[in-house]
Formats: sequence, C-alpha cells, structure tokens
Amino acid sequence: MMRNAGIIISILLPIIGGIILLERKQITERGRRIWCEALACLTSVIVWMILLGGPVEEFSLYSFTRGFQIVFKADGPSMFFAGMVSSMWPFVTLYAFEYMENAVHKNSFFGFYIMTYGVTLGVAFSGNLLTMYVFYEMLSLVTLPLVTHEQNHESMYAGRIYATYVIGGAAMAFLPVVVMTMFTEGGFVWGGHSYSNLALNYVLILWILGFFGFGVKAAVIPFHLWLPAATVAPTPVTALLHAVAVVNTGVFAVTRLTWYVFSPQRLTGSWAQGVAVLTACATLVYAASRALRERHFKRRLAFSTVSNLSYMLFGILLLTPEGLQAGLAHMLFHGTIKMSLFLCAGAFIHKSGKNYIYELNGAGRKMPLTFLFYTLGALSLSGIPLFAGFVSKWDLLTAGGTAHSVYGYIGIVSLLCAAFFCSIYTLSVSVRAFFPVKGTDLWENTQLSDPGWRMMLPIVIFTILDIVFGVLPGPVMGFLNQVSRGVM
Repeated sequence: MMRNAGIIISILLPIIGGIILLERKQITERGRRIWCEALACLTSVIVWMILLGGPVEEFSLYSFTRGFQIVFKADGPSMFFAGMVSSMWPFVTLYAFEYMENAVHKNSFFGFYIMTYGVTLGVAFSGNLLTMYVFYEMLSLVTLPLVTHEQNHESMYAGRIYATYVIGGAAMAFLPVVVMTMFTEGGFVWGGHSYSNLALNYVLILWILGFFGFGVKAAVIPFHLWLPAATVAPTPVTALLHAVAVVNTGVFAVTRLTWYVFSPQRLTGSWAQGVAVLTACATLVYAASRALRERHFKRRLAFSTVSNLSYMLFGILLLTPEGLQAGLAHMLFHGTIKMSLFLCAGAFIHKSGKNYIYELNGAGRKMPLTFLFYTLGALSLSGIPLFAGFVSKWDLLTAGGTAHSVYGYIGIVSLLCAAFFCSIYTLSVSVRAFFPVKGTDLWENTQLSDPGWRMMLPIVIFTILDIVFGVLPGPVMGFLNQVSRGVM
C-alpha cells in the first residue's frame, strides 16, 4: 500500500505544486527556484524509492463502467521510463533557472514546467490503455503553454501547429483505446491480450490507427512538422520536449500498444507491420537529410530528433525481443545525448543571442567547455565506439539482421544512410565553432564566454552519463533484456 501511495504522490506532487505556483502572484526569484527544485528533487526521490523496491502490482484508483478504470502499476517499462524521466528533470530545472533569468511570465513557465513532470510520470506508471491515454492527453494540454510561452507571433503559430497535430493524433488513437478496452480484460500484459473474437483485418486497422495516433508525438511522417516548429520555445522546454517528455512518450505509447495490448505474434508479417516499419524507415532517412540542410541550430537538432525517434520505432516494430531491447536502449541513450546537445545549443543562444549555424564561426574558442561537450555528444550520436550512441545503434543494426525479414534489411540500409548524414550535420557544427575559415571568426573580439555553473553542471552530467553508458552498458542492457523478454 505504501508503494501504491508513492506512485500517486509522485504524480500529484508536481501537478499540485505547479498549480500552486501558477496561483502565486507575488513570489521572489529565490523562492520560486527553491520551490521548483525542491518539488523536482522530492518527486525524483519518491520515484527512485519506488523503483528500488522492484515492480508494483497494478491497482485501480477509480472504476467507470464496462471495465473502464484508472489503473497504475510499476512493471519493467514503467520503471525504465520513470527512472529515465526522474533522473533528468531536476538537472534541467536547475539549467532553466539561469536560462530564464531575464524572461517574463516566470511563474507561468515554471508552473507548467513542473506540472509536465507529474503528467509524464502518469504516463509512465499507467497500468492500462485508458489511463495512459488520459495522461497522454493531459501532457498535450500542459505543454502547449510552454510552446507558446514567448506569446509572440512565431510562438503562437507554433502552438497552433502543435495543438492541431497532437489533437488530431489523439482523435486517431481514440477508437483503438475504446475498442481494445472493451474487448480485453485487465491492463498491460507482455505479449498482448487474446482477442480472437475480433477479425484480423479489423485488429490491424485498429493498430495502425493507434500507431499513427500515438506516433504523432513520436513525429513520424507526415505528422512531424510540429516538432521543428516547437523550437521557438525556451531551450529547457525544447530539451525536454525533444529528448524526454513528449517525444519519448509517443514512442513509449507505441511500445505499450504494440507489445502490451495487441499481440506481436498476430502483427508479425502483416501488411500493418510493413506500413509501420516502412514509415519509420522513411522518417529516419528523410529527417536526417532535412537536418543536413537546416541552418537554424535548434531546428537542426529537432530534425535529428525526428530521425532518431524512428530509430527507436524501427527496433520496436521489428516485433522481436532483440528489436524491442535495442529500441528502448536508444530511447535512453538518445535522450541522454540529445539533452546534452540541446543544452549546449541553448547555452550558445543564451550567451550570444544568435540562432543560426553560420553564426557559430569561432564560438568554440570563446566557449570551449560548451563546444567540447557538444562535440562529445555529436560523436556519440554519430555512432562512434565508447559512447552510448554506438551501443544502441549497433544493437539496432544487429536486431535488423537477426529478424531475417525484408523489413529488417531495409531498416539496416536506412540506419546506415541516416548515421552518415548524422555525422555530417552534428560534427560540422564543431568544425565551425573551433576551426572557422580564416577571416570568418565572428567572435574574435567579443566577450562571449561559457555560461554559469547552473547551466554547465547539467551539460557535464549528461555527457558523463553518455560516456559511462558507452563504456559500461552491461547493467542497462541487462535490465532491458529482461524487459524485452517479459521477465520484468
């Protein structure tokens, strides 16, 4: 009972804390920082106390009619996603204090920012499809004010795009949620439920609707445009949107839908699997090519995220334990890498006021630590050995080969093409920053410098984690092996 209560508290604490902050009209800068960091840290402590105790059996919080219940649990995927989110949120909150130092509407920003933490944990700890859908939609609502935070024409336009896409995705996913809740008993079960009373083609249509519906937040084409547009939000928001909260929630929801509601055995070899895998392969190559051409710093990283999300989906959609393990590993490792890259990009934008790649010339000589850590992240994302990115990308390639299917081989070719593009669009930034062409150094006679410790500390920590995962991946991969085989 205590651990059940802990799950509820970990979800409600940041949500209620964020609402209180929204209502506070008068609060000092110091008071706001203490309140937000305390909420983030306390929530993370509660989450890790739950996780260290092992899985938690599902329990119902509220029951509707016809089996519609709000249910929570902590199984392998829950523990994985909640652990990932809770490890990152306090550090990015610390980064946000310095980044938002001169911003307006701080109560609104940090209120919704901390509420997003609780809602994301609600998705992680959901015990059935309906509960996940409810928190999935709440996530759209609490992140919309963060996208539109600047309240200028550009941010309001991005907010309309974001709202249109995510609401449209929710509409597509609604039918599978209702039908599968009515025709399956219980919550999430590894390997899916038995639903032999439903015709196969009907099942496949429902799954495809669910894949594209939840896949909107995972930015699969043609529903990917909201993500680059959302880069108008402050960097602490884009870091979490593009590395953890929203986009990985989309991948997590597809994983739950595919492996814990529908049966992978019935999906394997079907036309629906082909449509989904080919969509993921097309997305990861197309988005990598767009990143290569993109001149805006954060939008380049956003297109990179679109590409890497489909790396994860490719592994998950192979419908093999090896593919699932590799896809989940890339979710964690990419989140760690991309968090560091976005925070480095934000540090440059914050200190210089510039946003474009061509404005980076010589910046690395004035911000050596920022661009050193950026370069390490770029090497990892490119798949260089001894970094985390190599581990998950290698496992994805291996899973594609061992699947012994045409989809696996198409995926391998797609991954290799995207990885080649990735090495160019990430490392070219470092070359510009440290080695500008003679006469093009834009920062030679300026006071540009690395940011303060509150912004640097999260960058350093995520880079260290990237290297540790790359050198010692065993514990994480061992845990994910248990998850992917239904042991946990």
